[in-house]
Amino acid sequence: MGLGNHTMVTHFILLGIPNTDGLQTILFFTFLAFYLCTLLGNMLIFSAVLGDPRLHTPMYFFLCNLAVLDIGFSSICIPKLLANLWVQNNIISLGGCMAQLFFFHFLGSTESLLYTVMAYDRYVAICHPLRYLLIMNRRVCALLAAGTWITSSFHATILASLTFTLPYCGSNEVDHFFCDLFPVAKLACADTYVLKTVTFTNTGMVSMTCFLLILMSYIFIVYSVMKLNAGEGRRKAASTCASHLVMVMLFFGPCALIYTQPQLNMVTAVELFGYVVTPMLNPVIYTLRNKEVKAALGKLRGQMTAC
Repeated sequence: MGLGNHTMVTHFILLGIPNTDGLQTILFFTFLAFYLCTLLGNMLIFSAVLGDPRLHTPMYFFLCNLAVLDIGFSSICIPKLLANLWVQNNIISLGGCMAQLFFFHFLGSTESLLYTVMAYDRYVAICHPLRYLLIMNRRVCALLAAGTWITSSFHATILASLTFTLPYCGSNEVDHFFCDLFPVAKLACADTYVLKTVTFTNTGMVSMTCFLLILMSYIFIVYSVMKLNAGEGRRKAASTCASHLVMVMLFFGPCALIYTQPQLNMVTAVELFGYVVTPMLNPVIYTLRNKEVKAALGKLRGQMTAC
């Protein structure tokens, strides 16, 4: 479609990953392997927790939410990226582009808030162990989880609405491998000052607030752990928190680099790591090394074998 200055854009062309000529087949099978491992790992965790009553605790309830998020987050861009690499189908409709941008910020914001809720859960478990089940009861856990999803839906709706109410009447080539906010907004035929300001406020400030709340939770946790006399208690607390801290760094580290230094040449590689690799690593880091989850997976495997 030839696009003139007065022709409205009806679809976009994703330019994909730069400097990958001749590597499409290798990248296709690599990303496919990561995607399948992500789906399998997170579905196993979800099924194991759902099927074992011993894992019906606040921590594993939030981990189930995280597993669903990781499946959804990796499914936003990887299937389209695989299609681009395999059949060179790099055209995406306007509606498809809107959906990618909305769900990317919806699930990304939800994950950010969920990590904050999980940090609070660890704080209550370690700093107030005797009141843990009273504070983190089912109603509170459900409200906290629902709050992360509902709040993020408003956040994503605002960003998507502001992005696609802008006129797009020039180039339709998105210099990226999926429809993210900044690569799409560059193509707008109008001033994007309001969008950039709202994006900084919503994305930047919310992420920073979540990170500071997580940091505050761990300051209290470290203070409480240092008061423990038993070495076993310290080791258990450290083991529980270490997995969550690793996930937090894997999530917030790439986000900080992507949105504060978008001009860096390594941003695409960082994004691929955050969107393709991290969702696969979360089950391994947080749950597959856990004895209770291993036992639940063994039970699940026995049930599947019996069937």
